[in-house]
Amino acid sequence: MTAGKASRALTRYALLVALAMVLSWLESMVPLSLAVPGVKLGLANLVVIFALYKLGSRQAAAISLVRVLLVTFTFGNAFSFAYSLAGAALSLLVMIPLQKSGKFSLLGVSIAGGVCHNIGQILVAMAVLGTKELIWYLPALLVAGTVAGICIGAAGALVTARVKL
Repeated sequence: MTAGKASRALTRYALLVALAMVLSWLESMVPLSLAVPGVKLGLANLVVIFALYKLGSRQAAAISLVRVLLVTFTFGNAFSFAYSLAGAALSLLVMIPLQKSGKFSLLGVSIAGGVCHNIGQILVAMAVLGTKELIWYLPALLVAGTVAGICIGAAGALVTARVKL
């Protein structure tokens, strides 16, 4: 890779991380928790979906990890880091093979990511709090993850189709 290409790639990644951070911050300003505490749409995942489809799995994972780290340092704490990292990691571990298989639409990949994000977070919560009782919360989180996955997937499909890199 030439210096010019490397510089453009680094700039692209920095812009995507910054956009994901802004979306995380905006989402924190408008709490969505209607009946289920802690439920969020996951606006920053729009950037991850975009990166997965436009740049590749390694780039999407790097953008997701850097975003989790920077958002934690800026707005979070050790617990929010653990929850965010678990959700992001499990989500990507499922979305990457689904996307690579070619058998799932972007919407389907996003739904799986939303559901797995919530599963990762509930597993960390159960470990941190040392209780299996939180499993009762999982059905509500699965519904929330599905709805979030649909919303992010629909937006991601539009953005991915319109933005040319």
